[in-house]
Amino acid sequence: MRNLLNTLYLNTPDRYLRREGETIVIEEADKHIAQIPVHNMEGLVLFGPATITPALIALCNERNIHISFLSPTGRFLTRIQSPISGNVKLRRSQYRKADHNSKSLEVAQNFCLGKLFNCRNVLQRLVRDHETVIEMTAVNRVIGQLRYSIGKIGDASDYRMLLGIEGEATKNYYSVFNELIINKESGFVFRGRSRRPPMDEVNGLLSFFYTLLAHEVEAALETVGLDPQVGFYHQERPGRAALALDMMEELRPYMVDRFVLSLINNRQVKLSDFERRENGATLISRDVRSILVQKWQERKQDVVTHPYLKEKIEVGLIPYSQALLMARFIRDDLDGYPPFLMR
Repeated sequence: MRNLLNTLYLNTPDRYLRREGETIVIEEADKHIAQIPVHNMEGLVLFGPATITPALIALCNERNIHISFLSPTGRFLTRIQSPISGNVKLRRSQYRKADHNSKSLEVAQNFCLGKLFNCRNVLQRLVRDHETVIEMTAVNRVIGQLRYSIGKIGDASDYRMLLGIEGEATKNYYSVFNELIINKESGFVFRGRSRRPPMDEVNGLLSFFYTLLAHEVEAALETVGLDPQVGFYHQERPGRAALALDMMEELRPYMVDRFVLSLINNRQVKLSDFERRENGATLISRDVRSILVQKWQERKQDVVTHPYLKEKIEVGLIPYSQALLMARFIRDDLDGYPPFLMR
């Protein structure tokens, strides 16, 4: 397993980024802001308008540093993809497996299994840690529904059935998500999942960190030589990283949902940290976003035991570990893709 590398998040717009040797120089109106070596970097995420020189892009390509552009509000815009590297035979095997309906459905079932298992785990931890302050009847009912849905995944004979099982289970999970907010005095209320745009503060946090997770999963897949655009579950379309979206499903509950709830319940974020737009969108204010990104980076440093590999790894390496397991499955070193099932 490799070492955990850093991602640079540039939150202030209108910065000028250029190369100087093996470093990234950040300037604003000819004023020197920072100079950062690239030897320990794996990602560069830019919020809002910024200028980046071709020489710096070339350096990032040479060092396999993935560059993503987000809007000032955190919505994904585009990314600069390095020339495809890795074993061409691995990618050819990936394409063949993706085109094989029964094998592709089997992998999709494992993604869904990972997602629903981890959603149930989030709720079970809630019951274990806070049974005296939650609506136990409703939460236990959903835990039972998720258990039933997990059991039905193997019975799905096509994608339509699988989508139906996953969709119903996800709806049930979000129906009690507000119970996960233990700090009721905070004023945070979750009334249902809203995406484009997020219509409340909880959805604003979820959408923002899902975007950051998407960047890291796509970068991990490219690092091991896989094609992020060719997946097994999400529908393929030009410019869509279908495989990254597939793998995100199993990682959202553990890496993002629990993190967001921790921010709220530990009073690390408050309602005044958000801005409401005319269209109802509720977004993290720019100044606070920098603080929350730092907390995200700190969370990635935490060490866990990988449930399949049985190795201690940093949380930030979970996408990379799953990408490695996917590559091993595609090479036929594993009989199936083992999803991330955190207990």
